[in-house]
Formats: sequence, structure tokens, C-alpha cells
Amino acid sequence: MSMEQLLESIRAFDGVLKLAPTEGSPFPEIAWGDHFFYYAPDGLVPQREQPYATIVTKNYPDDSSCDLDRPGRWRLNIHVGRSACTELIGADPRISSGAVDFTAVDTVLPHPVYRTQGWISIVNPDAQTHALAVSFLRTAHDAARRRAARRKSAHRPAAR
Repeated sequence: MSMEQLLESIRAFDGVLKLAPTEGSPFPEIAWGDHFFYYAPDGLVPQREQPYATIVTKNYPDDSSCDLDRPGRWRLNIHVGRSACTELIGADPRISSGAVDFTAVDTVLPHPVYRTQGWISIVNPDAQTHALAVSFLRTAHDAARRRAARRKSAHRPAAR
């Protein structure tokens, strides 16, 4: 699966906002070329809300274990929650489960930095993980939609 094919699948979600910083944008240079996904039907980046998924195309200073600086490598990250993360990786993400080969491709892995918050990652998703990735992206998107609805109803003035 190419990154463009995955992006096409995500763009089809209702109310998705894809933030893709580029040179000259108000976002830090380190984020240029990466993609951040929010539920935001109004087209505005939600305040105090993290993206539910990201695609990163390079190593970050505190996140280099996936070797993303090599040509053609990129990583899909999805917030699935601790329960699903435990199910997928076979261990509680809050407990170090020993050596993980974070360079493995087309394999569901705990996120190298954010696993304790319930994030998984897949380097270069392909045939083995494509359907699972899209399914978890849809689930994460729907969870973000529910959070947005709860926030909206919590801020709605009471009827008189």
C-alpha cells in the first residue's frame, strides 16, 4: 500500500481534517511532510485535542528507532487505546515487553514513544496490515467524533 492510497482512504472519512505542514506554513520545520488527522467537520484544528492518527516521514529527535530517515520509509501511528493496544501487541503497553524491532515493516508494533498512551504504529503498511490499519483508523476517527460531540453538548447552554 502506498502512502497516497492510505491517505485516500482516510480522506474519505466524514469530517476528517488532514493537516499536512509544508515549508512556509506556520508549523515547525520538523513537521513538514508529515500528516496529522483530526475529526473537525468545521475545518479548524481542534484546540486542546491531539490528532487520532499521524503519518511521519522522518526520524524525530526523540523518536529514531524506526529508521525513518532511510528512503521510502514512513510510519502510520494510530491511537487505539490501551485495551486494543494490549490486544494487538500481546502485552500491557505500560509495561516494557522486552526487545521490539521497531524497524520491522508491515507489522503492528507498539508506538516507540507513545505506546503507554495506547498508540500503535506500522512502518510501511502493506498487504499484511492494510485492512487492519484502515479498520483502526476508522475506529479512531469515530472515537474522535464521539469526543467532539460530548464536548459540544457539554458547552451547550441549558434550555430555559
